Amino acid sequence: MATIRITSYGTGHHDDPTAPDPVVVDTTSLHNPPDDPAVRSTLTQLTGRHPDVAAYVLATPGAHQLLDTARRTVEQRITDGQQHIDVHIHCYGGRHRSVAIAELLAADLSVLDDYIHTHHRHINHPILPTRTPAAR
Repeated sequence: MATIRITSYGTGHHDDPTAPDPVVVDTTSLHNPPDDPAVRSTLTQLTGRHPDVAAYVLATPGAHQLLDTARRTVEQRITDGQQHIDVHIHCYGGRHRSVAIAELLAADLSVLDDYIHTHHRHINHPILPTRTPAAR
């Protein structure tokens, strides 16, 4: 039985988690509520744990493939006999995209007979200012 620790975080807080050889999932290419004027007022104050935010993030082209790749990578490490697996899922602020994907990945992996712990490092931090495209 493996232990899987899934940590969501925002790189904009400059205190990324550390672990030897983590599975890293970059969600910065996915739709971000604070950057979208059409949903900013309704979704920004929610987090990636909310179904509306998760649906918004998953509506990004490529989101399901990103999630599937992360799941397959974790499953392969289990098959290879790894007993402790760290999964680091990041976006910029750590409240929406990374949290949604972390929750969805944990749900996908829950069918395995393994212990899964999910930690959202920046979910309660203030929303960071939107980055300009030049800063990305």
